[in-house]
Amino acid sequence: MFSIILAGGSGTRLWPLSRKKFPKQFLSLTDEETLLQKTAKRNLYYSDKEDIVIVTNRDHSFFVKQQVQPILGDDPHIIDEPIGKNTAPAIALGIKYIQEKLHGKLNDAVFISPSDHIISPASEFADYVKLAEQFAKDGYIVTFGVVPTKPETGYGYIEKSNKKLFDEDGKTVYEVKQFHEKPDLNTAKKYLESGKFFWNSGIFMFSIETFIEEIEKYEPEIYELFSNSFETMKKDFHKMPEISIDYAIMEKSKKVVVIPINITWSDIGSWDSVYEVLPKDENNNVIKGNVVSKNSKNSLILGSKRLLCTVGVDDLIIADTDDAILIAKKGYSQQVKDIVELLKKEEREEAEVHRTVYRPWGSFTVLNEGKNYKVKKIVVNPGQKLSLQLHYHRAEHWIGVKGTAKVQIGEDTVYLSENEKVYIPKATKHRIENPGKIPFEFIEVQVGEYVGEDDIVRFEDMYGRVK
Repeated sequence: MFSIILAGGSGTRLWPLSRKKFPKQFLSLTDEETLLQKTAKRNLYYSDKEDIVIVTNRDHSFFVKQQVQPILGDDPHIIDEPIGKNTAPAIALGIKYIQEKLHGKLNDAVFISPSDHIISPASEFADYVKLAEQFAKDGYIVTFGVVPTKPETGYGYIEKSNKKLFDEDGKTVYEVKQFHEKPDLNTAKKYLESGKFFWNSGIFMFSIETFIEEIEKYEPEIYELFSNSFETMKKDFHKMPEISIDYAIMEKSKKVVVIPINITWSDIGSWDSVYEVLPKDENNNVIKGNVVSKNSKNSLILGSKRLLCTVGVDDLIIADTDDAILIAKKGYSQQVKDIVELLKKEEREEAEVHRTVYRPWGSFTVLNEGKNYKVKKIVVNPGQKLSLQLHYHRAEHWIGVKGTAKVQIGEDTVYLSENEKVYIPKATKHRIENPGKIPFEFIEVQVGEYVGEDDIVRFEDMYGRVK
């Protein structure tokens, strides 16, 4: 069985921990593993390493690779979308890759899952997936409906028909009557009482042949581009309609069936859902990080580097990061995305990036900044190097902290180690490279009339960022 993991995301719902440049699949919420890593491990229950494909965007592809290499091997199958076009085009691109690069046959089943869900136990979910494979190979599109535990308004719903196609060992398969959008509370209560509705997990399976037939029937624009080679399809990806797989196929097809799953599942779509899935203390609090709490109850309190103290709070969500803190009343966390939209309108960088920003070569953390200066801590991973570049509006002072790096300044090459420094004048080509075995760390002090990240001209780059 092939698997496609969708690893896009806008980073709005779990702000300020998630951002546009660091969406929630990269967060470690329940333990040390990120949601993406948990998804990759879970998919190994039903697909071999070489049969798992991850579709992400160009900004995240290097970070996806770093996270899944320990799980899927040194050369995982990662497709970087040229532009975000929602899930239907992303899946089509993944299917084309499987056909051409992995020699997928028409009758092969393909399992589709987001990268940011919590599912437990994984072994039990794998049994549902194996049942789904039988129906996918028989020409059905299989979706997984979560048996609801409460009248949830944050999920779409799947309504089953009265036609049952399978009923053995506590597992059933029904034809789907209809998909429903996120309901209001009264409607959600009626759904729960009827017993005919399930939460739409956004997880599904079909054969390659069935997918091709359905996009030809319902989405001819996608089918026309899909009919080309993988390289051509990727080059013309901007021509794709922006449409979800639900709207493109699931809500139109007559071949959709649902398997109800009665296990722990969450799409971690809000801070309230994070609170629900994490273990609580004796005061019904979820507390992580550098936190001291007294007489506080029923709250989610996530600290960061600085000390976070609470006294006498109840029913709050508190999430602290280096540059922003969110305080919200429980039950209102779906509105966090509205805060992010306000930040975007104000052109606040906190909407998109953290103080620590990850790059293909390592990371940098902004330590301080003011008019005409910025101070960063920069980490260059072993074997990596930054682009050959220059800046027109700033000069830079570099001070080595840990390790040894090779530095090119103009026509000269020097080595920089801890407690040593170099100076990069304005408009001077330069590059830093880590030829060692440990990360190289240094402090960069930028001084000039403009210290924005876009004051950069690249001449050579091993990560394909030269236009």
